[in-house]
Amino acid sequence: MAPIQNARVLFNSVPEKFPMPGGTTVYDTTQTIDLKTVPLDGGFLIKTLILSVDQYFRNRMRKPEKKSFVPPFELGASISGYGVGRVLRSENSAVEVGKYVYGPEMLHQEYAVMKELGPATVLEKHPDLPWTVYVGAAGMPGQTAFTGWKEYSDAKPGEVAFVTTGAGPVGSMVIQLAKQAGLKVIASAGSEEKVKFMQSLGADVVFNYKTMDTREVLAKEGPIDIFWDNVGGDILDAAIEHAAIKARFLECGSSSGYNNGHTPIKNMSMVSQKTLHIHGILVFQLLPKYYKEFYGTIPAKLASEEIKYNEEVTNGLDKVEDVILAVQKGTNRAKAVVVVAEE
Repeated sequence: MAPIQNARVLFNSVPEKFPMPGGTTVYDTTQTIDLKTVPLDGGFLIKTLILSVDQYFRNRMRKPEKKSFVPPFELGASISGYGVGRVLRSENSAVEVGKYVYGPEMLHQEYAVMKELGPATVLEKHPDLPWTVYVGAAGMPGQTAFTGWKEYSDAKPGEVAFVTTGAGPVGSMVIQLAKQAGLKVIASAGSEEKVKFMQSLGADVVFNYKTMDTREVLAKEGPIDIFWDNVGGDILDAAIEHAAIKARFLECGSSSGYNNGHTPIKNMSMVSQKTLHIHGILVFQLLPKYYKEFYGTIPAKLASEEIKYNEEVTNGLDKVEDVILAVQKGTNRAKAVVVVAEE
């Protein structure tokens, strides 16, 4: 078999603010691959089907000497993230040809040789769900919401929860978990379309944080017992200000500072005054504890629509750069998913 194109999305330069297509990343079609003869060295060859584009990509677009909870992208190499691929060839007894692999280090290229599974896993798809859902509500974002809520919320019926980025794949799951637990839910997002989606999920109070004052909403609808934070910055300050005594703060992200610098928190003295409980959430630390429960319940609930989800699917590896920018600017309408190829 003659070599064929193996297009890639390369990390080209460290951005100062927003990651720009053609600058921060580059779509490259110069690499080729022979699917029948490429050495596997005990690993396996996958065809990339689905890729997730997530907020945390911005954290990986940094200089290698800057430390963080995830490794940086390597300049000149393919970027990577959560994705689904089908196994074409294998020299690994744990990974059979024809199976589907899901994991956090799927290269953004059409084909890739993986040396071992590592943190990846072989998945069986629910018959009534598309593979796209497995990088969203049935993947890392859903896992983050499920495990973080189970581990730290200590939710009690009648309490008040405030969820930021409530139309996103993590926030939307949290809204529904909170409603199922009998809580009053306040939720915010950055567009009227997203506000309507949060309403459809059952959130009791929804608002566009760009057109309404968060503090005014919380003063009227709080105090809040549980805060699920995806944005940080001034909204985190507002949540501390309007928190109930012994409220639980579930710190999942701080997207407001990813591209424009982080806003210092002014209300930290209230943490002790209100005896707040603050928990950082990293899904890979929590997932081993809840892995079986998550996959044993969530895909079926998504398929039956007991839990709702929303996704924005873009076709083509060459569109990854544009999707990354949309996610960082918040102009994407739902969970960002890129379909690289059909099976």
